[in-house]
Amino acid sequence: MEGVIARWDDEKGYGFITPREGGRQVFVHIKAFQNRTSRPTAGQSVTYEMSSDRQGRPCADQARLVSGPGRRSDVSPGTSSSRPAGVRSGALRAAVKTRSKTSLPVIAAWLFLVLVGLLVLTNQLPRLVLWFYLAASLVTYLVYAMDKSAARRGNWRTQESTLHLLSMIGGWPGALIAQEKLRHKTRKQSFRIVFGLTVLFNGVMLVTVLLVWAQ
Repeated sequence: MEGVIARWDDEKGYGFITPREGGRQVFVHIKAFQNRTSRPTAGQSVTYEMSSDRQGRPCADQARLVSGPGRRSDVSPGTSSSRPAGVRSGALRAAVKTRSKTSLPVIAAWLFLVLVGLLVLTNQLPRLVLWFYLAASLVTYLVYAMDKSAARRGNWRTQESTLHLLSMIGGWPGALIAQEKLRHKTRKQSFRIVFGLTVLFNGVMLVTVLLVWAQ
């Protein structure tokens, strides 16, 4: 997500970000910034991921300064972008390049569901397994979409443990599609690691069902 630092208290080490897409301001602490070579100032553009503190309140995480120290962003809080055409075209090319790279996980998710369908058709898996994967993936995608919407509005977020649980029981194809299509939960490394483990665990469960059904 992108935004502009609307207020910053350098003595206390925290401030508030105004999202470019609109919505309520988001709290950000100095510890949330990954590049701490320069201190944040009001008016600087930032990229960040929505998260929550120990009390469950929404806050920014994985924040990075876009504009240099002491420079004001060319877009003030609450207004639309007015970047030069060259900057916009460069950002568009980067977005297209990123989208082409991230399409592979989506393809992998659909291929997995097709594989499960083929195993069901060849009577190597019970039909219930396919329906369960489809239902779990749909529910997981919708939960990701709601969490993304809550992040934009600064509302209460879905706990990461809930997202991981949905992936572990079989909704990981829907989670993978949601992550790429909605650009949600793609930067936080700790989340990505745990997500990978849930996919691995679910794969072990599927192999176990496959072996038991074959007997």
